[in-house]
Amino acid sequence: MKNPLLQSSPHKHGAVPFDQIKPEHFLPAMEAAIETAKREFEQYKLKQDVSFEHVILEKNKITETVDRVAGIYFNLHSSECTEELEKISEKMSDLATKFSNDISLDPIIFEKVKKCFETQIAKLSAEEKMIVEKTYKGFVRNGALLTPEKKEKLREIDEKLSKLSLQFSQNVLKATNDYLLVLDKKEDLIGLPEAQIEAAAELAEKKNHAGKWCVSLDAPSMIPFMTYSQRRDLREKLFKANGSKNFHSSFDNQQNIRDIVNLRLERANLLGYKTHADYVLEERMAMTSEKVMSFLNDFLTKAKPQAMKEIEKLKKLAHELDKIEDFQPYDSAYYSEILLKRELNFDDEILRPYFQLEKVVDGIIEVSHKLFDLRFKELFDTPKYHEDVRLFEVTDEASGKYVGLFYMDFFPRATKRGGAWMSGFKDQGFNFGGDDRPHVTITCNFTKPTKTKPSLLTLNEVQTLYHEFGHALHGLLSNCRYKDLSGTNVLWDFVELPSQMFENWTLEKECLDLFAVHHETGEKIPSDLVERIKKSSQFLEGIGTMRQLTFGLLDMTYHTRTSPLTEEIQDFEANAVKETTLLPRLPEVNVSTSFSHIFAGGYSAGYYSYKWAEVLDADAFDYFKENGIFNKEIAKKYRTHILERGGTEHPMELYKKFRGQEPDVRALLKRAGLIQI
Repeated sequence: MKNPLLQSSPHKHGAVPFDQIKPEHFLPAMEAAIETAKREFEQYKLKQDVSFEHVILEKNKITETVDRVAGIYFNLHSSECTEELEKISEKMSDLATKFSNDISLDPIIFEKVKKCFETQIAKLSAEEKMIVEKTYKGFVRNGALLTPEKKEKLREIDEKLSKLSLQFSQNVLKATNDYLLVLDKKEDLIGLPEAQIEAAAELAEKKNHAGKWCVSLDAPSMIPFMTYSQRRDLREKLFKANGSKNFHSSFDNQQNIRDIVNLRLERANLLGYKTHADYVLEERMAMTSEKVMSFLNDFLTKAKPQAMKEIEKLKKLAHELDKIEDFQPYDSAYYSEILLKRELNFDDEILRPYFQLEKVVDGIIEVSHKLFDLRFKELFDTPKYHEDVRLFEVTDEASGKYVGLFYMDFFPRATKRGGAWMSGFKDQGFNFGGDDRPHVTITCNFTKPTKTKPSLLTLNEVQTLYHEFGHALHGLLSNCRYKDLSGTNVLWDFVELPSQMFENWTLEKECLDLFAVHHETGEKIPSDLVERIKKSSQFLEGIGTMRQLTFGLLDMTYHTRTSPLTEEIQDFEANAVKETTLLPRLPEVNVSTSFSHIFAGGYSAGYYSYKWAEVLDADAFDYFKENGIFNKEIAKKYRTHILERGGTEHPMELYKKFRGQEPDVRALLKRAGLIQI
């Protein structure tokens, strides 16, 4: 059988041949690619060459097919995970982990890398030095200096962690798909906007509850219900269902958390680190857990007094309107929306008509043209992995050069995990001759069109799209020689700068005028509404900051442990977040058990990076605002020093080349309304 995963793609720009790939192709392709790579490594190890070209480039060439097959599979596992793909997930994960360990724990391969590191550095370019140092550190940090017995122990730990993270992720997806709030009376819908009622009716029909209404745990279904439903009993029911979906349930993740945390600690100790956080942060801008905790606690000091005042406002409002004496977490979104309307005459439903998805996409493309002279041409004859996906060919207008392929995947489905993310099917690089351009994808879960209305986004959804598009630009505009340093292959607490930076344009009238047009009247968004949007960005920002700090502190508390986790997860979590807890904790609800960022993603001991990058993006956008948000000169500096350079230099050096100074934290505090300047 000819396996399309092992053949050259027949499609334009080498696009992944999704029209040919079937689930049964993945395991044979992975096994064949690994067998070929193993044979080539045996020849590689026999050579006495320690040059950069042999040690680094030839090694990368050998693993290229394995990386490609694994990359396509694990992207689909997140965004289009059919039952057939799910069945082979553990085997695919095992193969990938074992192959990675076979390389990183091989003493002969490491000796080649070590000699290259020790003898070739003086002859290399800055980028080559960076990749040799990164490769050498990567081997050391993955156990190359351990004894054979400890290497085997590390291999065992890594394989267990791989399975556990996969199980955690599968449990979250299954639990999300498993729950449905079925409503059979019109009075159950009181307070919901017309569009949400229609969406709930369509979901009910799809789920075999025709004539009723359904709400799921997918964000576009759940969040509007929590925000607008006047039925406090139903808000409570939905909130608890979401908060307990992986806690004392059929898809419980408590033991997975204990095992993951303890194995990470054991792994760190084995490698000579006191905690998992110490291991992770060695390769971050922050460098130490002490610096991260100081950073988070500094924000806690500034935000908590403001957050407590905001909570009191909400409690007062709930008592005034509905005589509520016991304000609960499931009341927060509902009364926040009422308060927002009272104080700013503003709510998301006022904005939705101006944020039609297709126009928002057109607008974001126009923003990238105004800033970076990019052109996007939609491709209709190149295969995609799902009919909802849109695919674009991106080119540089000035040079006419092809930049990359860009996939957009917007709507929830049972085969897609929740949230929003950027990934890629191919990284940029010049590794093996010619400029290998990237294939980048962004995946979201936005409100689907209904029979009578297009997909109309909330402001938060618009900002999510801009966020992921910022990541995509980091991947698309990469101009690095080596794939290992290209695009988003940067220190983790720098990776959110391009994404969070791009969100800033959504608050500017000059940008909103490009796409914020009423889908029925064609009217541009009014200036007074834009002013209210800006003011709303500071609305209840104390509470918003405390929410981010809750996640950051919970993550760090798990990963700065020096002894195994044996406590009840609920007790551990309550203690970890006691300083950021503003409302009563419900015994049925637990955050940790569905905290995929740190237990199934790459953010362990790294969730703080969102807030860390906010300091950078607020300071960076001030530079644009001082000179014009579409200033070509500033955009060129941003592209040249940030978006194109990937991880070729230390992030702070790249930032200073762009900005001319280190970031000023006051820019973020001012933007959040936590200080006045």
